[in-house]
Amino acid sequence: MPERMQCEFSLIRYVPDVVKGEFANIGVVLREAGREDAVVRFTRDWSRVRCMAADADVALLESLETELSARLQRTLPNAKPVLEVLEDSLSNSVQLTAMRATLAENLPAEMEQLMRMYVEPLKAPATQRKRSGRAAIVGAMRDEFERAGVWQLMRKRIAASQYTQVGDPLKLDCGYPNGKVRMFHAVSLESDVEGAKGLAYSAAALRAGVQRIDGLELELSAIVEPLAGISDPEQYGFGKSAMEREAIHVLTTADLGRVAEMAKRELRV
Repeated sequence: MPERMQCEFSLIRYVPDVVKGEFANIGVVLREAGREDAVVRFTRDWSRVRCMAADADVALLESLETELSARLQRTLPNAKPVLEVLEDSLSNSVQLTAMRATLAENLPAEMEQLMRMYVEPLKAPATQRKRSGRAAIVGAMRDEFERAGVWQLMRKRIAASQYTQVGDPLKLDCGYPNGKVRMFHAVSLESDVEGAKGLAYSAAALRAGVQRIDGLELELSAIVEPLAGISDPEQYGFGKSAMEREAIHVLTTADLGRVAEMAKRELRV
């Protein structure tokens, strides 16, 4: 049997009310014992968090994973210890447990096991845990970009207000610059055709703002469900046409592999 590595891990907890002290484990920090470099992973299933706090900003929590990874890359190995970097980055509602020892065959395998043991909820029947609507599209988008190795390099939750006007609540899911600015946003034409209308309404102002502020052309893409299986084809067609009239590229989740490969080439991963 190969010798196991001595490692340490800490759990990342979401604590919506510090007085009550209730929490949900949302991620893991893992490192080899005696080293300062670490890996961070957050959950992909936010059902526990939503049960505790229905108004929790899940998208903000997701973006925190990217921020933590980026900060660790910038500061290690010669700056502050890993836990100090994480504690500096976390908000009051997100906390770290003390480090615990563990033995691992390798870091990726141990991370998977720790996530299963401490973070991920018990698996429900497939019919209950299947994501739908915009959440399913966002999940598929992230999966493909992660598979291509570009997710960490992309901007997330891009505030439209920096390009349009103060108070604009729209946040684009992700994007990156490469001679032009590419932005991608999930829109469910099955459950939220209003989202298509909202994106179409914002497109011209976004395009002008990106040109004014970044000096680049904006290529805006909406990622939607495939038409097959849609319960209301007329609503689907309306939402698709509304976006295409505003020069938004409408792609389906079936196109994500190709889109992710393009991002991989353009970001030179």
